Amino acid sequence: MFSKLPRWVEYGAFVLAFVAGSVNAIGLLGFKHQSISHLSGTATLVGTGLIEGGFSDTLHLLGILFSFLLGAAITGSVLPSRSLKLGRHYDSLLLAEGVLLLVSIYFLNDGSLLGHYTASAACGLQNGLASTYSGAVVRTTHVTGIFTDLGLMIGAKLRGENFDRRKAILFVLIISGFISGAGLGAYLFNAMQFFALAVPAGICFLLASGYRVYRVAARRKLR
Repeated sequence: MFSKLPRWVEYGAFVLAFVAGSVNAIGLLGFKHQSISHLSGTATLVGTGLIEGGFSDTLHLLGILFSFLLGAAITGSVLPSRSLKLGRHYDSLLLAEGVLLLVSIYFLNDGSLLGHYTASAACGLQNGLASTYSGAVVRTTHVTGIFTDLGLMIGAKLRGENFDRRKAILFVLIISGFISGAGLGAYLFNAMQFFALAVPAGICFLLASGYRVYRVAARRKLR
C-alpha cells in the first residue's frame, strides 16, 4: 500500500515526468520526429531498418538505444538498490542529467548527432531514478506502464477489490506531469529551438537543490 508514501516522492515524480515530457516533445519536433524519453518506437525503427535498409540511420538509432542504456547504467552504478530511500544521491544524478541536457544543446546547435545521444543518456539516467516502491514500478520517462497499472487498478475495483487511492494519485500525477511537460516543450521549441532544453535542465538543477535541502532538514529532525 502507498499510505506511507512520503510526499517528496509524489512531488518528485510529477516534476520528473514533466521534465521527460518536455524533453520528448522537443525530441519529436527537432530530432526527425524521434522519441527520446522512451525506446519502444526507436527499437521498432531499428527492426524495420534492418529489413528496409538505411544502414546509417539504423546505426544512429542503435546509438540512441545504447546511450539510453548507458544513462541507466550510470544510475545503477550510483544507487545501491531500486528501492526509494531518503539520503541517496538522487541530487547528484539530477545534476548529471541537467548537465547532459545542456551538453545536448551545444551539440545539436552545432549540427552534431552527439546531441541525440547525450539527450537519450539523460533520459536513461532519469528513468533509472524511478524505482520500485511498495511493489509498484514507478517510471517517469514514459506512461504506457502507468496507464496499464491504473487500468488494472480500476478493473480490480470493479471486481470488488480495494482501491489504493494514494497509488492512483501518484500515477495520475505522473501522467499529468508528462502531458503538461510535453505541452511546454512544444511551446518552447517553437520559440527557442534546441535552446528549449535549457528549461528542463534548469528544472533538474532546481529539483536537485530542493532534494538536497529536504534531505538535510530531514536528517536534522532525526538527531
